[in-house]
Amino acid sequence: MVTVRAPATSANLGSGFDVFGVALDRPADVVRVEPAERTTIEVTGTGSEYIPTDPAGNTAGVVARELDAPARIRIDKGIRPASGLGSSAASAAAAALGLNRVYDLGYDRRSLVAVAAEGERAVSGHAHEDNVAPALLGGFTAATGDAVRHTPADVPLVVCLPDQAVSTRDAREVVPRSVDIDDYVETAGSAATLVLGMVRDDPELVGRGFRESAVTPARAALIDGYDRVREAALAAGATGVTVSGAGPGVLAACRDGNRRRVAAAMVEGFREAGVDARAYQTRTGNGAELFE
Repeated sequence: MVTVRAPATSANLGSGFDVFGVALDRPADVVRVEPAERTTIEVTGTGSEYIPTDPAGNTAGVVARELDAPARIRIDKGIRPASGLGSSAASAAAAALGLNRVYDLGYDRRSLVAVAAEGERAVSGHAHEDNVAPALLGGFTAATGDAVRHTPADVPLVVCLPDQAVSTRDAREVVPRSVDIDDYVETAGSAATLVLGMVRDDPELVGRGFRESAVTPARAALIDGYDRVREAALAAGATGVTVSGAGPGVLAACRDGNRRRVAAAMVEGFREAGVDARAYQTRTGNGAELFE
């Protein structure tokens, strides 16, 4: 048996829709994998009652099928489902890494990204790599379908998670199918700024790189209190704020000395909007860790 700790992730980062992703140092899932004659799934922890245990509908179970590696998979959820923090991706990434080890399949982590993405298809209908790539590789990733590019990063972040849910499928339905040329230019500039910020570990540039005027406002409208929370975070010293993944999690970049203040402001912003929330003072982190 092996144990894998798989991190929460944040995808899109405002300007990198379906491309950018970052691993967070907390929260995380813990997944235990051992060979078996057939695949079974057990789930405990945060939101476990909402996660399917049928292997055909569970991201980890789909990964086991893709690898032809039946196993007993026990998932302890530290990442709430439907949070915008890559909950399903963490399970898929952990299963891929664990099964690769217990069956000695010989894949490297980059090769496992595509396998784990097939697990994501079970919950979103698409084999997206923007969450599973950072969950496996850590740091900051850009997944473009034909390639995954990766760099280590160390940027202070805060994620505030309200007590509401936004499904990935619902969040995709509100995405505009075309954008104005001015919005396109703004997004391209922001994306370049964000990449530079991640390479330099510069929270000021990363925060500026979150700016985007097409997808983010459409998804933010699904999150009760988003505008209030964004304004509160910026007033408390955040360098930028955006929707984490499909939401409802809200991601803020900040300097190390501001994380506590920004976290408190975001929780209070949701409270003023009548929504309970909790905040994680986090930062870009490592990919999934394997323990034997």
